[in-house]
Amino acid sequence: MWKAMNLASSPKGTNPAMAAFPRSLSSMAASVGGLALFLVIASLLLVSYPIGSTVRGYFYGIDSSRQVDLLIFEGNQSSIDLHHDSNLDVVDEDSSLGLDLKGPISLDGVNNNSVNVIDSQSEFNLQESTTGTRKEGQTNPKGGSVTLSVKQIDADKGSEENSSDAASADSKSGAKSDISAVPSNASKTGSDDSGCDLDQGSWFYDSLGPLYTNNTCPVLTQMQNCQGNGRPDKEYENWRWKPSQCDLPRFNAKKFLELMRGKTIAFIGDSVARNQMESMLCLLWQAKAPKNRGNKKMQRYFFRSTSTMVVRIWSSWLVHQTSESIDFAPKGVVKLHLDAPDEHFMEFIPNFDVIVLSSGHWFAKQSVYVLNNEIVGGQLWWPDRSRPMKINNVEAFGISVETILTSIATHPNFTGLTILRTYSPDHYEGGAWNTGGSCTGKEKPLAPGELVENGFTEIMHKKQITGFDRAINKATNKSKLKLMDITESFGYRHDGHPGPYRSPDPNKLTKRGPHGKPPPQDCLHWCMPGPVDTWNELVLEIIRRDFEASQDPSI
Repeated sequence: MWKAMNLASSPKGTNPAMAAFPRSLSSMAASVGGLALFLVIASLLLVSYPIGSTVRGYFYGIDSSRQVDLLIFEGNQSSIDLHHDSNLDVVDEDSSLGLDLKGPISLDGVNNNSVNVIDSQSEFNLQESTTGTRKEGQTNPKGGSVTLSVKQIDADKGSEENSSDAASADSKSGAKSDISAVPSNASKTGSDDSGCDLDQGSWFYDSLGPLYTNNTCPVLTQMQNCQGNGRPDKEYENWRWKPSQCDLPRFNAKKFLELMRGKTIAFIGDSVARNQMESMLCLLWQAKAPKNRGNKKMQRYFFRSTSTMVVRIWSSWLVHQTSESIDFAPKGVVKLHLDAPDEHFMEFIPNFDVIVLSSGHWFAKQSVYVLNNEIVGGQLWWPDRSRPMKINNVEAFGISVETILTSIATHPNFTGLTILRTYSPDHYEGGAWNTGGSCTGKEKPLAPGELVENGFTEIMHKKQITGFDRAINKATNKSKLKLMDITESFGYRHDGHPGPYRSPDPNKLTKRGPHGKPPPQDCLHWCMPGPVDTWNELVLEIIRRDFEASQDPSI
C-alpha cells in the first residue's frame, strides 16, 4: 500500500525511488556537510588550545575574596606593572648575624631608615591581616604545620656562631654534605644525577655574549636594566659558569619549552625570585612571545605553542604571616609563624610541575618570630629587653626553610620538582647599604683567591643547607627536592649588580662625592642580561636530568 501511495504522488517524469525521500537525502547531505565543518573547526581549536591546557586553565580559575583571579580569558589580558618594587632587599655585610643593622633602600636615591617601608607588591601580604592567630594544636588547613621546638634550635647553635671562621668552614662542608642517607627523591645539584656536580667550577669569558639584550626583552624591570640606565661597561654580560667536570650548555629556549610542554614552572619568593623569573622570560622571549595572563598578585605568562606556563608568586618569607596582635606583640607588626607555610601559595602547588624557591633577605626586615604559638624572637623589634630572645633572624631563616620544604615534600597532592636556590650573596664593600657600602667600578669577576668571605652570608647559607637536609629526611610524597647551590660561585660576581645604575635618570649620582661618600646603589639584585641568567641555565639542566631520569629508571 505504501508503494502505491508513493507512486501515486510522484510527479510525472521523475524517478519514483528518488521522489520517495527527497527531504531525507537533502537532510543527510546537510548533516554530512555540517559534520565536516565541525571536524575542521574542532581540529583547529585542538591545535591552538590543547585539552590539557584548557583543563589546567580551569584549575587556575579559582576565585574568592582572598585568592587571585586566575581564569584565562583571551580578550581580557591584564596589564602588569612590572616596575613595582619600591625597595631593595639589602643585607649588611659587616654583621655576622645580621641583627638590627639592615633595612630597605629607597629607589628614589635617598637612603630610607624606616624599616616599615615595603615592596608595593608585598603590601597585600604585609599590611593586611591574614588568618590571625592559630590556636594551640591547630594545623594550617592548606599546607599543614611543621613540628619544631626551641629545644631543637638551641641544640643546633653549637660552634657555628662562635666565629666567622667556623661559620665559613661549616658552610662549605655543609653545601657538599654526604647525602647517602637521603631519600631517593631528594638530592644536591648533580650529586645523584647523570653528568657532574654543577656547583663546583669557575667563570670564563664567552665572546658570544648574552642571548638577549636590554632592548629585546619587554619584561625587564628598569631597576635591573643596567645598560638602559647608563652603565658604561658590558663585559659583565659575557662571563659564564663552567662546571669543573662537564659543560653547562647555553640556555636553549626551544628545548626548555619542549621539556616543559603542558607544564607549569613557578618562581616563588622575594624580589630576587622576580629577578630570576624575569631572566627566564627574557631568555624564552627570544624564541616565543608569551601571552600575559596574570595580575599584580600573581604573574602568569603562557606560551601557547607548548602550553607552558611561567608563574611568579610573591612571598616575602615563605611562611605564614599575620599583623594581628599576639601576646605582647601589638597589631600592625608582622608576625611570622615559622612552623606554618605561606598558605597563599600552598593551595596552588598541586598545579605546578616545577617550583623554584627564593628567600632569606627579608629576614633583615622588621618582624616577630612565633613558634608553637609562642613569641620566641624578633628582628628590629624586641620591646622588652628583660625577656630573653630565644632565636635571632638567622635561626628563624633556617626554620622557615625546613618548614616550607617539609610542607611541599609531604603535600599529598604534589608530585613535581622543587628547586631550592641557595642564598644570593650581596656585595656591599666597605660598609653596609646605609654606611658607605659600594660595588661601583667592578667590571669583572673576582679571580680565584680574591674572594672575601662574608660571615653573614656564610651562616645564612649554612642554615639553609641544614633546613634542606632536615626536610628531605621528612619527605613522604613522590615529589623531588633539588638544591641549586649558587652562593659560593656567585660570591665572585661582584661585577654583576646594578650598583648606582638603578634608574634612567640622567642626573643620578654615579661617582663618589667630594668626601668619598658613594652614591646610593643596589649591590644585591642582578643586572639583566648578566650573571642571573646562569641560574636559569642551571634550572634547565636540573629539569633535563630529572625528566630524563624519570623516563629511564637506569639513570
